[in-house]
Amino acid sequence: MNEETTATPVAPPRWEADVVASDGGTVHLRPITPEDADGIVGLMERSSDQTRYYRFFGPVRQLSAKDLYRFTHVDHDDRVAFVVLLGDHLIGVGRYDRTPGTDEAEVAFLIEDAHQRRGLGSVLLEHLAAAARERGITRFVAEVLSQNGAMVRVFRDAGYAAARSYEDGVVHLTFPIAPTEQSLAVVHEREQRSESRSIGRLLNPGSVAVIGASNDPAKVGYAVLHNLLGYGFAGPIYPVNPAVRHVRGVPAYADVESIPDDVDLAVLAVPADEVAAVVEACRRKNVHGLVVISGGFGETGPEGLAAERALVASARASGMRVVGPNCLGVVNTDPGVHLNASLAPDVPGRGRVGFFAQSGALGVALLERARGRGIGLSSFVSAGNRADVSGNDLLQYWATDPGTEVVLLHLESFGNPRKFARLARAVGRTKPVVAVKSGRHVGMTAGLAGTSVAVPEQSVAALFASAGVIRVETLAQLFDVGTLLAHQPLPAGDRVAVVGNSTAMGVLVADAVLEQGLELAHERPVDIGTQASPEDFRAALQTALDDDGVDAVVAVFLPPLLRGEQPFGRVLREVSAGSAKPLVANFLSTEGIPDELALRGEDGMPARGSVPSFSTPERAVIALARVAEYARWRRRPVGVVPELDDVQEATGRAVVESALAGTPAGRELTDTETMQLLGAYGVPMLGTRRVTDVEAAVAAAEEIGYPVVLKSTAPWLRDRRDLGGMRFDLADAEDVRAAYAAIPSGDPVIVQEQAAPGVGTVVQVVDDPSFGALVSFGVGGVATDLLGDRAFRTLPLTDSDAAELVRSPRAFPLLDGYRGSAPVDTAALEDLLLRVARLADDLPEVLALNLEPVIVGPADAWHGGRSLVVAGAQVRVGPPTARVEQGPRRMFRPGT
Repeated sequence: MNEETTATPVAPPRWEADVVASDGGTVHLRPITPEDADGIVGLMERSSDQTRYYRFFGPVRQLSAKDLYRFTHVDHDDRVAFVVLLGDHLIGVGRYDRTPGTDEAEVAFLIEDAHQRRGLGSVLLEHLAAAARERGITRFVAEVLSQNGAMVRVFRDAGYAAARSYEDGVVHLTFPIAPTEQSLAVVHEREQRSESRSIGRLLNPGSVAVIGASNDPAKVGYAVLHNLLGYGFAGPIYPVNPAVRHVRGVPAYADVESIPDDVDLAVLAVPADEVAAVVEACRRKNVHGLVVISGGFGETGPEGLAAERALVASARASGMRVVGPNCLGVVNTDPGVHLNASLAPDVPGRGRVGFFAQSGALGVALLERARGRGIGLSSFVSAGNRADVSGNDLLQYWATDPGTEVVLLHLESFGNPRKFARLARAVGRTKPVVAVKSGRHVGMTAGLAGTSVAVPEQSVAALFASAGVIRVETLAQLFDVGTLLAHQPLPAGDRVAVVGNSTAMGVLVADAVLEQGLELAHERPVDIGTQASPEDFRAALQTALDDDGVDAVVAVFLPPLLRGEQPFGRVLREVSAGSAKPLVANFLSTEGIPDELALRGEDGMPARGSVPSFSTPERAVIALARVAEYARWRRRPVGVVPELDDVQEATGRAVVESALAGTPAGRELTDTETMQLLGAYGVPMLGTRRVTDVEAAVAAAEEIGYPVVLKSTAPWLRDRRDLGGMRFDLADAEDVRAAYAAIPSGDPVIVQEQAAPGVGTVVQVVDDPSFGALVSFGVGGVATDLLGDRAFRTLPLTDSDAAELVRSPRAFPLLDGYRGSAPVDTAALEDLLLRVARLADDLPEVLALNLEPVIVGPADAWHGGRSLVVAGAQVRVGPPTARVEQGPRRMFRPGT
């Protein structure tokens, strides 16, 4: 069969992606098709002589019919090509061609001159490398003219270890394409810069068009324009309304394309059925970003969701990011921008807090509450249905925004939970991230269902704990903690001093301190009495703050009988201004930053050093406890993922692949397979055999060595010593025969080496379809199971994570010498957790792993020189289910 009649191969759908370029604009990348021939011709025509010379090493002005056919007809295996599209224009192409019979391929790119220096070559390299790895290619080679320095830098800066040689004016590069720590770091750094710039284009526009602006105060378009004008936006504002000549005194335009100047940001306040046409007009106008206030999309049902996805696809393909639809809008308090493109008539003043809220309906109330608390904002985004811009994008922006020191998140769902964990962990090392997650007991709203991942509560807790996110349970706590972080330093420890003028209130605070897991710095609160003067109050506060045994101070102030409160407020403010320790107050039961406790900045907003006040002392302590917990996480070493050189990944993978080869849908591994898999990862198992008759049981016991244990495999008897499903201390063949006969079940029986007495624990891997595996740990026992005393962490697990995981269950004292018992070898438990986490990370096909019991004893000689043994294990394998980050940079696509 000749080439012309061969059926056209089809590329995997997952190879298609929306990508953010280095300047913050978006492009669409997909595998090439034969229909791209005209696009390739146009790309060649728009490219300069130099660009074509650099690509083809000669003065090629156009491709021959034969070359054009070969360019556009690939097999998506030995020959792969991706095109980059901006709207209808094909602006770049990259390809690889495998050297026949090898695992090596040559790679090359062509980028239109107008779109060079946007990082598109690097994006193409990432996607080509990912596709090549799927096809068994391990190395790329590239031939680059020496004068083409830009392309040489693309390869040099990709993070791969490239070998270089030079001959006859050509640089020859060869490099392996397996992901490395350095190459992944390069990808993440480029992703951060690109996504940050894309949000920067939305929050820092030079001009704004309000499409659907109205003179009717009852219309959304009126409110948006009113708020833009009233807040004093620094650039030109263009109302768009074809029915009138002016809107609120500002000249109006019939459509966005009639505006004579450039438009950076368009705010859409038109009916849902008009949005698609407006987006197309914005594409022709080269608008940078859209804020879609309009509702009537995903929150209305399947048809609205389809329209929402079409809106996002059209905008991204045209280089635009989308906030919304069905959102409140965006705010940037920077004096050089002064943007209030939202429905909120009053926004907080300039401050250090970045605020993201998914809910459009709650947005106005949230901003009003922040303003009432004296929390100044750097920027605010309400994402509504979050069809495109999400909390992850804002984390990328705030990570390097010098005006943002604290991040507040109101989340209803996650689009890419694993990416959220990675970003929050990175941001949290320098800027605290505080989150309230709604929907713990009720599912997500209809508007978010098409762009969100349902994450179980235990997974959310593990995600936040691993990432260092300060989780709060209510919106009130969100603002309590945010107020404290925005105005006071982090505590260096957990020791809290209580100073006040009421003994009763002081005792309440002391109780709250202990209840929240903090320590009282002194035996009892300091009570200066109701008759004390402001200077007495100052002296007591200063003494507490100067005490090396104090990390934070809670001040309780009730109104004195004969003195006004202002002098006492001034004392709190002045003492706090000179302290490096946090000071919080219950000042006249006020909330936020009352005037008496505020240090005003040049713009009149409360500055750092202002003292946050809480309506009750308990709320003050709860906020302080959350901040202290975050401070502990931040002081903790970052940790590393150990290499574990003795792990035999190939052996473990062979076990899993063999099991799935026979049962592709998945199954539970046999005892032999389980021991082979765990043995490959160095998990210390007790000698175990499964038998079906009494003589086989005796033979197994003889092989293992006495004493042994017999366990029934019947589900209702497993681990039930009280029902006779387990028999211990079997010293000889007669004991084994008697025990076998006494077990009340005809199911197979496990014969196992008997461990020395120790503490039983449980280690599990739980598959989360949204973002991968969770590792859990708990102390064994009915009471622990009943109370759900398990701690969870996400992958990858560092040595610091493992140490924290072992110590997280409330029953940890049972491992640490409770009531005079010998402490167990926690280092052995940490090592086991790291090995199990490595197994789960290497083999996503392991959907469930249960090690129970894991018996651990003292660190000295305990069981044959071992301090830890695994007495029971079950493993289930199947096709990987997790939506995890993998491969090259790509934007989350709704519906995938």
